[in-house]
Amino acid sequence: MKKLLIVIPILALICSCKEVKKDSIIEKQSETITEETKKNVPFFWEGANIYFLLTDRFNSGKTDNDTTLNRKDSTAVLRGFEGGDISGISKKIDANYFNDLGINAIWFTPIVEQVHGPTNEGTGNTYAYHGYWAKDWTAIDPNFGTKKDLEDLVKKAHAKGIRVILDVVLNHTGPVTEFDPVWPEEWVRTEPKCEFTTYENTTACTLVANLPDILTESDEPVELPDALLAKWKEEGRLSQELDELNLFFERTGYPRAPRFYIIKWLTDYIHEFGVDGFRVDTVKHVNENAWSELKKEAEYAFQTWKKKNPSKVLDDNSFYMVGEVYNYGISSGREFDFGDKKVDYFDYGFSSLINFDLKNDAHKDYETVFKKYNALLNTKLKGKSVLNYLTSHDDGSPFDRERKKPYIAANMLLLTPGASQVYYGDETLRPLNIEGAEGDAHLRSNMNWEDLDSLPSVKKVHEHWQKLGTFRANHPAVGAGKHKRLSKKPYVFSRMFVNKEYKDKVVLALDLPKGKKSLKVKGFFGDGTKLYDTYSNTEVIVQNGKVSLDNDFDTALLELVE
Repeated sequence: MKKLLIVIPILALICSCKEVKKDSIIEKQSETITEETKKNVPFFWEGANIYFLLTDRFNSGKTDNDTTLNRKDSTAVLRGFEGGDISGISKKIDANYFNDLGINAIWFTPIVEQVHGPTNEGTGNTYAYHGYWAKDWTAIDPNFGTKKDLEDLVKKAHAKGIRVILDVVLNHTGPVTEFDPVWPEEWVRTEPKCEFTTYENTTACTLVANLPDILTESDEPVELPDALLAKWKEEGRLSQELDELNLFFERTGYPRAPRFYIIKWLTDYIHEFGVDGFRVDTVKHVNENAWSELKKEAEYAFQTWKKKNPSKVLDDNSFYMVGEVYNYGISSGREFDFGDKKVDYFDYGFSSLINFDLKNDAHKDYETVFKKYNALLNTKLKGKSVLNYLTSHDDGSPFDRERKKPYIAANMLLLTPGASQVYYGDETLRPLNIEGAEGDAHLRSNMNWEDLDSLPSVKKVHEHWQKLGTFRANHPAVGAGKHKRLSKKPYVFSRMFVNKEYKDKVVLALDLPKGKKSLKVKGFFGDGTKLYDTYSNTEVIVQNGKVSLDNDFDTALLELVE
């Protein structure tokens, strides 16, 4: 494999010599990362390093959209809009924040237009800051930005080799509020509330009270809601929207049933902007054939966009769909068990499912976890993948809620086989317990940029995440390759990935002692092989099946030097 000349500020420099002056290269960092990533490191979703953020809580790029649609009521703590937006994400793309962290895909919460009014379910007023309460799938919520903002974000991300994943919701509308009437009964059910004990009472029900459930199982044609038609007319786009719908239904032959309208509206974002994937919300609350239909139309839209924009195509990967089947874990293999029925969602358009097991597995030793995931991904799940996480926006039991084990968290998340989901602030010790907040609001605080700028302890943790993330991004073998332990003490392991003509092999070591250490690589790298430890910026040569290092780091990340 060719050596990558990629510069990451603060971090160890990756290079094929022992010393490099940072200042001479940093100015061209963005260009170098983009070109080298596209030329030398093919991208594989199975080993992706995905950054997940709440659009409203990550970074504010504009202030004139902090309050829109008359959303002026006071709210409970962290239950209103805080000012984060699409352009704020773009600013961090421009600043190379994601590239420096080794991120090669960004997933952000839904940005379609949300219900205008607040709800009050006993926790105080709550607005739809999180993006999961859709009012109009065809528009972007002005609190988050505009379609031009999204277009700019995708262009900026793609220019730096970063894929864009939209978070999409098919199973429910937003709640009913003073300003947001319920959708017609031909579109939604408002009862019963889900019980989650059988397939039927998990799919044909409302997720929670006052969250109308789309009749996704119905094939009966329905008319568009009068309220939506009136909205489009007022905005001057009624004819355009109706013409596009006619073309869609003529091309596909689908009945004008509720799910097909929404599938059309969701895939429009692929047609128009070339987004690379969907993270699909509440998968198990929809009849599974709907996901096959969404994937079919998403792939059609993706390939159509590629044909129209050949100069903008990053690679020949298919459209990516990862599903949130709540409580699915890798230990279950391919199937999710409803109690009275098992469903293999991988058979219905999903390349990957979010893995709820790692937050518990992470309390075990590294080898136990790595060996388990390696075995499952190469047997029961062969050809598919899982998206691992330790923290999320709605999991009240994250791995390290008090942020006392940030180095273990980084090692477990970024080095466990499978794709990784870094939740915003995992890398900066963003607090997950907020005074006055209730429930999932604790998990959704504003990104702590000030801490990263001012606290040495946070900067040190951030550097570790950068080093591991960058190594992972440069080496698909880390997430997508086969794992093998080379030494128990010190703990040394290898990863190898082969895909057609492409081959990648690396050696990693954790929990190393300070000072001199000898790492066994026999059987993986032969004597005389030159390796480069990107963690300490040290070139070494394999002698007698081992490499020697002398530093105070407890981690080594070894790659081939050409």
